[in-house]
Amino acid sequence: MKYLLYIIFCLPLALVAQESLNGRVFDGAASQKEGLPGANVFWLNSSMGSITDDDGNFEIPFNADYSKLVISYVGYKTDTISIKTTNFLEHSLNPKSDLEEVTVSARKKATSRSYLQAQNVILVSSDELLKAACCNLSESFETNPSIDVNFADAVTGTRQIQMLGLKSPYILITTENIPAIRGAAQAYGLSFIPGTWVESIQITKGAGSVVNGYESITGQINAEMQKPSKDFSFYQNFYASLNGRKESNTHINTQVSDRWHTGFLLHGNLRNRKFDNNNDTFLDLPLAEQINFMNRWQYTNPEKGFVSFINLRYMDDRKQAGQVQFNPDLDLEVPNLWGSEIDTKRADVSAKLGWVNPEIPYQSIGVQTAFSWHEQDSYFGLNDYDITHTSFYGTGIYNTIISDSRHKVKTGVSFTYDAYDELVNTTKYGRKENSVGAFFEYSYDNLDALNLTAGVRVDNHNLFGLFVTPRLHVRYAPWEKSAFRASVGSGRRSANIFTENQQMFSSSRDILILNRGGDIYGLNPEVAWNYGVSYLQGFNLLDRKADITLDFYRTDFQNQVVVDWENAQNVRFYNLRGESFANSFQAEFNYNIFENVDLRMAYKYYDIKTDYISGRLEKPLTPRNRVFANVGYETERTEKGSQWKFDLTYNWLDTQRYPSTVSSPEQFRLPERSPTIGTLNAQITKVFSPRFEIYIGGENMTNVRQDNPILNAENPFATYFDTTFVYGPIFGSMYYTGMRYKID
Repeated sequence: MKYLLYIIFCLPLALVAQESLNGRVFDGAASQKEGLPGANVFWLNSSMGSITDDDGNFEIPFNADYSKLVISYVGYKTDTISIKTTNFLEHSLNPKSDLEEVTVSARKKATSRSYLQAQNVILVSSDELLKAACCNLSESFETNPSIDVNFADAVTGTRQIQMLGLKSPYILITTENIPAIRGAAQAYGLSFIPGTWVESIQITKGAGSVVNGYESITGQINAEMQKPSKDFSFYQNFYASLNGRKESNTHINTQVSDRWHTGFLLHGNLRNRKFDNNNDTFLDLPLAEQINFMNRWQYTNPEKGFVSFINLRYMDDRKQAGQVQFNPDLDLEVPNLWGSEIDTKRADVSAKLGWVNPEIPYQSIGVQTAFSWHEQDSYFGLNDYDITHTSFYGTGIYNTIISDSRHKVKTGVSFTYDAYDELVNTTKYGRKENSVGAFFEYSYDNLDALNLTAGVRVDNHNLFGLFVTPRLHVRYAPWEKSAFRASVGSGRRSANIFTENQQMFSSSRDILILNRGGDIYGLNPEVAWNYGVSYLQGFNLLDRKADITLDFYRTDFQNQVVVDWENAQNVRFYNLRGESFANSFQAEFNYNIFENVDLRMAYKYYDIKTDYISGRLEKPLTPRNRVFANVGYETERTEKGSQWKFDLTYNWLDTQRYPSTVSSPEQFRLPERSPTIGTLNAQITKVFSPRFEIYIGGENMTNVRQDNPILNAENPFATYFDTTFVYGPIFGSMYYTGMRYKID
């Protein structure tokens, strides 16, 4: 710890200043001057570069040997500028679609990794999100090997994501860097963010930044939402699938004045057809309907350096699951036919205000606030579960530099408040959590060779007490197109055992909380350390661009709330006694095989073990080995803008350990491990013009289907009824189609 503090506070004083070039990159597509965040700025024929910040500002070391500055961004024309002095540079990038004539020497990938950032970040652009017609955020990762997508149970159809082998509660999930999917929203919250609302996704592996809080353990997923000033003035997406799902997404954006833009985003989905393809009397997928509305306001005043966003959202989501003949008006809470209903209402209000000093662009102040109200009323057979979660988040951030732009500093304060009221059958649980914290993060950016980000935050929590969260990220580039990275950091969180494990209500298991003594359901908070190393190398293979990434991460729990499924009659929660760790290794290969043909392949290995009451065991329903492959092909765009796009994704999953069923009668016992499975997804898109396109696709085209996913389905109110032993698809093959129409 003392060495980390030494790095944070002493290293800036030990490094000397050097001359640098400052500037700002503007979005040529905006109606007024608006900074373009995330643009690449680098000296031609060198590895020395930078990335523009949220307001489009950059600073890059200046060397008289370099005279050509290259500025690029996905979807925009790449410009090369002659530089002779260090005078402040302002430059606008124009979208490719706005150009009558474009010459492109290199094609940007829809998914990319930075060679320059200290953190291990994967950027997923809107082009990548369109490859799988993702309907919501939980379905946005089918073509990305860094995130695993699983089904939580056999009745609710809920998709659950994992990173580094651990469930989504260990991932900090944010929208525009404001914590979003947490608390009561953990189980279904990802399905509450429509895919068309998302502009891009940043996936950060390992301990995240201290700026975003202390809850990140395995990484962070940040979704950037569509901006009213950049989104289409009108956008319409219709989607329909053979599993009965119908969906509509409408965007309407307008400029209210010189400084104000507003956008209205409306999402609706419906599934009112019943399917029981495996004839177990239970619906393969729940009946569902959702209305989701957001109104965004954007204020921009580049002359005075102000930018602001205000978001208002309301959502109503309803699901019905269970036996095909179940009628909630007749069978509610009666041991006749087994059924479930989950009704969720959610309202959000958030605001962001940023100010960049017009005279000193590297100085900025930001304020973020968010309020949410989340109410879920639900029952699963004869089990009732209701939760109301009210949350407030606020933070203030100050950015500046020390000496020169190689030494950047972020510091600020944050406050969080959470109030939970839960009903589990006849037992009520309630608690309030609040914390006040301060953070300091120092970044050293010698982009030619070394990056370092070291941060520490101190928080005072009403239940956790006073604690310190340190985090460190280092990048070193010993040669061209390379990046060695290492990271270490800690995190802690409250385990919301009921809302995060709602699949247990769809079973006959008793719920047991053991060795009580903590402040959260009688349990202690979870505390873990994450360590990681990665290596990225770009190269040419047969005169085509390629890159390979190798990374290894380990998560060690100092305390964990163990979820123990090893007795078929109950699920037990208790504080960790012993060790719990998750080792994750991934190798990824990207290759541009031919012009407009890209290949992505990945292999992942997991070693995840926990000391249960019954001994050290492998994490259940998690494959040790995974294989991923994706091929994408696009034809050249014609003068009229027409184009074909093809995408194919294959996933192979190794066998998975079932939780123990040795105590069950023989007819309800499962083997030790599941079979292996392989699934194939594909999509074809026909772009008729820049305004109109249609797509058709299929998921699980190999028609893999888990046999008998529900134990004792014939007697759902009896002992040994269980819907949680899910290792693969239940519905079988699913095909869909849709259309997109847009007006600039």
